[in-house]
Amino acid sequence: MKRHLVAAIFSLCPLNVLAQDNEAGMSAQTSVSPVTPIPSLDVPRYMGTWYEIAKYPNWFQKKCVGNTRADYSLQLDGRLEVVNRCLLRDGEMSEAIGIARQVGSATSAMLEVSFVPSWLTFIPAVWGDYWVIALDDDYQLVAVSEPTRDYLWVLSRTPTVDQKSYGSLLERLQSQGFDLQKLEITRQVN
Repeated sequence: MKRHLVAAIFSLCPLNVLAQDNEAGMSAQTSVSPVTPIPSLDVPRYMGTWYEIAKYPNWFQKKCVGNTRADYSLQLDGRLEVVNRCLLRDGEMSEAIGIARQVGSATSAMLEVSFVPSWLTFIPAVWGDYWVIALDDDYQLVAVSEPTRDYLWVLSRTPTVDQKSYGSLLERLQSQGFDLQKLEITRQVN
């Protein structure tokens, strides 16, 4: 039961940015332009496994020590199943299963994600923003955030990433107002 609770907490990624924190963060960033998602996302092409390369530290991944990844699969109803996994200190894997949905058109890069039981998904507060804000043409390296820049993840199709591609992505993130000093590299061990 405790492991499932840990998984549920971990699974909130990138869910439920507290409104009070959002307002404070927005006022501090008034000179920075708003976060914008990429113009178009090919959702079926986005499906599959993504390994976490780096992230802004957050409370719901605090117990994760590495091998963090997300698996996305398209469901018959058009939503996406999201399975987040990470290695815990005791060597066990934590797993959380959620659902994501697009906001807007079929090519929108703005999604919402929830990891609560399906009978609670009618509550707006259980959905968190998941915006694809940078993505290479080959769908191999992506940055995901939300409007306030409180959360940021860099994900790759492979556990390691080419430094030139990573550097280029970091430049794009910096130009969008992200503080690169806050990024924490994720340990990926085979």
